[in-house]
Amino acid sequence: MDSSVGVGRSVLAILQWWGFNVTVIIMNKWIFQKLDFKFPLSVSCVHFICSAIGAYVAIKLLKVKPLIEVDPEDRWRRIFPMSFVFCINIVLGNVSLRYIPVSFMQTIKSFTPATTVMLQWLVWRKHFDWRIWGSLVPIVGGILLTSITELSFDIFGFCAALFGCLATSTKTILAESLLHGYKFDSINTVYYMAPFATMILAVPALVLEGSGVVNWLQTHEAVLSSMIIIFCSGVLAFCLNFSIFYVIHSTTAVTFNVAGNLKVAVAVLISWLIFRNPISIMNSIGCTITLGGCTFYGIVRQKLAQQPGTPQTPRTPRSLVELLPLVNEKEDKA
Repeated sequence: MDSSVGVGRSVLAILQWWGFNVTVIIMNKWIFQKLDFKFPLSVSCVHFICSAIGAYVAIKLLKVKPLIEVDPEDRWRRIFPMSFVFCINIVLGNVSLRYIPVSFMQTIKSFTPATTVMLQWLVWRKHFDWRIWGSLVPIVGGILLTSITELSFDIFGFCAALFGCLATSTKTILAESLLHGYKFDSINTVYYMAPFATMILAVPALVLEGSGVVNWLQTHEAVLSSMIIIFCSGVLAFCLNFSIFYVIHSTTAVTFNVAGNLKVAVAVLISWLIFRNPISIMNSIGCTITLGGCTFYGIVRQKLAQQPGTPQTPRTPRSLVELLPLVNEKEDKA
């Protein structure tokens, strides 16, 4: 009985995670393409503000998760640098959505495991088992095939998504040293980082996009309904973080990895059904190879993790708005 309840809980957790993730991605693309609100910095700001408010309500008012106390000095010395990289990561993801299809962006984001390993090897001089390197081959190959055959290729959107992978990897790697001693869950992560991210992004968004937003408000036909959609995307972005907290506690690492890659496939399919962006057969094959490679990488990493003394890579977020715990929370599950 307990087993069936556990399976049902895991399935429910994965489905609601998929739902929030895919909905946020599709809504962001809809905002840029259909509402003609082509201001990724402003959209990111709305997400940060909603996430900061949501995290405050969840921790302070609803007491969903106890607040992890952080020294004031550590907030600036540790949290602020992490927030800066986190902000860049989210902004680059939204910028890429502004210029390239969801299917292409999601495939490029799957390159994150490779950028994580390469950064740790090049910058931090960390060594990895040959099986880790071997598992990256299909990921890199799939990305190359997808990029070459992408019918809606845009160099600016491609670079934004690729640098977004580097930002994601950097944030995950830095968390090991900057946040040593703190065991953050996704809700506490948002609680501390979203206000800093808002502060960092507010001025650039105002300077670079302020006049454009004002012009959009004056010329757009359905301003009220469009603003509601933009605000709802921010609320759902916070709900996505909450769903990540739930799914991590309800699934194993292997299940999380496989579900994450299947989620990308679901996002690609639904985005194609809605936006009908052209996808060639070779492009589909490249995407499939990439997702299969990510699943294989996750399985290899998990098996090596069970062998004492084997260098490992930290788990990396799988989507542009996903805020995974900065320190692996599986050990704190009890």
